[in-house]
Amino acid sequence: MKHLSLIALLFLLACGSSRQATKVQPASTLVVDGKIWSSAFQQRAAEYKALCIQAFYLARIQIEQLPAATGKPRAIITDIDETFLDNSPYAVHQAFQGKDYEADSWHAWTARAEADTLAGALSFFKYAAAKGIDIFYVTNRDEVERAGTLRNLQRFGFPQSTDDHLLLRQTSSSKESRRLQIARTHDIIMLLGDNLADFSDLFDKKTEAERSAGVDALRASFGSRFIVLPNANYGGWEDAIYQNSRNWTPAQKDSLLRAGLRNY
Repeated sequence: MKHLSLIALLFLLACGSSRQATKVQPASTLVVDGKIWSSAFQQRAAEYKALCIQAFYLARIQIEQLPAATGKPRAIITDIDETFLDNSPYAVHQAFQGKDYEADSWHAWTARAEADTLAGALSFFKYAAAKGIDIFYVTNRDEVERAGTLRNLQRFGFPQSTDDHLLLRQTSSSKESRRLQIARTHDIIMLLGDNLADFSDLFDKKTEAERSAGVDALRASFGSRFIVLPNANYGGWEDAIYQNSRNWTPAQKDSLLRAGLRNY
């Protein structure tokens, strides 16, 4: 009997200890939780891998069907992040701390030069370069990220990953001036990106309705001159939800997100 009482006492103590060790976690937001789910899709879904392979395969077909070059040398303009480099580990790192994007932590991540490639990306760009097409990397990474960016590209052997082919953001997030700069010396045959603003200034800081109308207006370019990579983690689509402002609190972001969702 004494033995049974001792066992019961130990059981109660263990339960009490377990309850004390359990801490109540603060309520997470749709914004942070969303980054976890979108990163899980990017890292673990075979469907995401298939979408990337499909995009680069389609891009290759378009190049194969091009007529012989005449006049100016041909060029491809490509974005970097979530177009051929995978930054989902950064999003996970931030989300696990209950945080969204921050400039300082982002710069720390890109300085590591550890972003992996998306499926099909490297072989496509090597194929294009072998065809005599110049590759220009047009990104909204900051100038302080130049060294880390080049190391990351050179680590995998991306063609023409040199200073003169890497055009970073300077005074504006719009890529139009950089595209025009390249167009002065090259025939731009294709643009690749995960964000509509990677293709045209028609999408720079626009509302959701304006972005949708822009897609309709440029419908014929998608899948031919414009190759879009999937990105459910961030981008102009998210900026449009937040009315192209970054001054919202997490709670306000949640409200804006919920307000635009269809329910039944």
